[in-house]
Amino acid sequence: MYDLHRLRLLRELKHRGTLAAVATALTYAPSSVSQQLSLLETEVGVPLLEPVGRRVRLTVQAEILVAHTEAVLERLERAEAEIATSLTELTGTLRIASFQTAALALVPTALGLLREEHPRLRVHVTHREPELALPALQARDFDLVLAEEYPGNPKPRPAELEQEDLLDDPLHLALPQQPTGTPAAESPTAALRSLADRPWGMEPEGTPARHWAMTLCRNAGFEPDVHFETTDLLLHLRLVEQRHAAAFLPDLVWNGRSPTVPLCRLPDGQRTRRVFTVVRRGSDRHPAVLACRDALRRAATLHRRTTPPPPSSPEKNR
Repeated sequence: MYDLHRLRLLRELKHRGTLAAVATALTYAPSSVSQQLSLLETEVGVPLLEPVGRRVRLTVQAEILVAHTEAVLERLERAEAEIATSLTELTGTLRIASFQTAALALVPTALGLLREEHPRLRVHVTHREPELALPALQARDFDLVLAEEYPGNPKPRPAELEQEDLLDDPLHLALPQQPTGTPAAESPTAALRSLADRPWGMEPEGTPARHWAMTLCRNAGFEPDVHFETTDLLLHLRLVEQRHAAAFLPDLVWNGRSPTVPLCRLPDGQRTRRVFTVVRRGSDRHPAVLACRDALRRAATLHRRTTPPPPSSPEKNR
C-alpha cells in the first residue's frame, strides 16, 4: 500500500507547481520533500516526475496517483465531517477567503451570527481575490471561498470543488458627474460612449472583472483610457466621487448605504455578477461549513432587505 503522506506531497506538487512552494506551504525543507517523493517513486516502481527546465512536472502515472489521492482525501474529509457532526458542540477553526466587497458587506454579519450560535468555533478570514483563493482552496489552504463571476465570463468548475449561489449583485456604470442633457440620457450604450474620453478606474489586467469591463467598453465602440488599476473597489468609488474617473461598481460596494455617485444602467445581460461560496467536495457536509454557509445566506438576505434602490437613472436610460 502506498504511503498516504507521500501521496499528499505529490498532490501538493501538482497544485503548487514547485518543490520549493510545497516545502514553504508545509514548512518542510525542500530536500525533505524531494527525498519523500523519491521514496514514493521507489514504492510505485515508475518515474513520477520529469524535468522541464529548472522545474519538474508530473508524469502520466503521477497524475493517476493524484486523482486517486484526491478521492481518498475526499473520503477522509467526509469522515471528518461525520465525526464533527456527532459532537454536541461545534469547535475547531474554519478558514475563509473572500474578495473585498463581500468581506465588507456580508462577512461581518455572518461572523456575528456564528459567534452567537457557535461561540467555540474559531473563524479565520483572509482577503483574497477568487483567482488566487480558489487554487488555494484546492491546495487545502482554505475551507471556504467567497467568489464572484461576471456576466459572460464563466469560470471552470473543477470536479473536486462544489459551488453554492449566494446572491446576484447588481452592477452599475458610475458617473464622475451628473449627466445633464448628454448622450448618457439616451441608453446604456450611449451612456458608456459619453465617457469614451474620460479616465477610467478598472481592476488589473488578467482579472475576470477587467475582461468583462473591457468587453463592455469595446462593445460600445471605444477603448477605455484606464488611468487607475486596483482590485480595491472602495478606491474606485472614491475616484468617481472626486470626479477623477468613471468606473463599474457593484451594489455591495455601498454596504447597504445609498449610492453616493450618479449611476446608469448597463446593457441587458450585463447587469449582475454572481456571488457564491465554494468548498471542496467531501467537506461540504462538515457542520462548520454548513453553519458558515447558513450564516452567509442570512447575511445576504439581510443585505438585500436593507439595501436602498439606486438613484433613478437618467430619464430615458432603459
